[in-house]
Amino acid sequence: MKKLCLFLLGSFISCLAISQNQCEVYALKYSAIMHDSTITAHEKDSVNIDFMIWLIKGNGKYILMDAGYLYSVESAKSFDVIDDLRPDSTLQKLALKPEEVTDIILSYQHLDHINSIDMFPNAQVWVQKDDYTYFTTAAWQKGGVNSEFNRKEVKKLIEVHEKGRVTLFEGYNKEIIQGLKIFPGSRNPSLPQYALIKTSLGNMALASDNIWIYYNSDFVTPAPSFRTFDANGYIKAMQKMQTLVNDEKLIVPGYEGSAFTKFPIITEGVIRVK
Repeated sequence: MKKLCLFLLGSFISCLAISQNQCEVYALKYSAIMHDSTITAHEKDSVNIDFMIWLIKGNGKYILMDAGYLYSVESAKSFDVIDDLRPDSTLQKLALKPEEVTDIILSYQHLDHINSIDMFPNAQVWVQKDDYTYFTTAAWQKGGVNSEFNRKEVKKLIEVHEKGRVTLFEGYNKEIIQGLKIFPGSRNPSLPQYALIKTSLGNMALASDNIWIYYNSDFVTPAPSFRTFDANGYIKAMQKMQTLVNDEKLIVPGYEGSAFTKFPIITEGVIRVK
């Protein structure tokens, strides 16, 4: 009897540990635009492009995959935005305050990923060391590619680093936070990272810019060429994601508006990805 009790206790502790390692994932929409055949191969196709931040909740942490941008920023005004909220204000829909965010994973250093990192004053910002070096130095030297970067964001990231709130890490398939692994894209010179999250349904891939919309993954087609450093790198990232998940519905594109019809709605502009 004693052995049975010990076995049951051990099983309970084991199950509890597994559940503690699992995370919940939410998408919070803060703006949207309408795009058309620049995204897909068919002239009559159109798709809603939503800008989102991704909230990963688990193990006592509130983690954002990217921080979003403010439409008032000059370089964002070229977007034909049809809805617009401050990224930090979307957290109110989940009764969460910006200062409660513990971590921000920067998948990329483009405007819509990095601009609002200073709105979350207590968050530790995680950046691949190679990406940080490229973004803050090499991209601005002769031969560097910086047309999609913004000098103000460079300054902002350096200032956050000086405050001790940036963690530089290195590695592929790197678990930087319990239940969350990071996979950098092509290093030619620098493509977005994607995150692999342990959830109750199994591994979930947050694709970020590696997959803009479902069309990209369905037809293994990279993002539009005017935004692509390395088309082959995008395709390799998509193919790798397919091997990391049990169900391809758990590969979530970075901008697909129809995601808000595929997953449970928590409230307007908020879904739980499950």
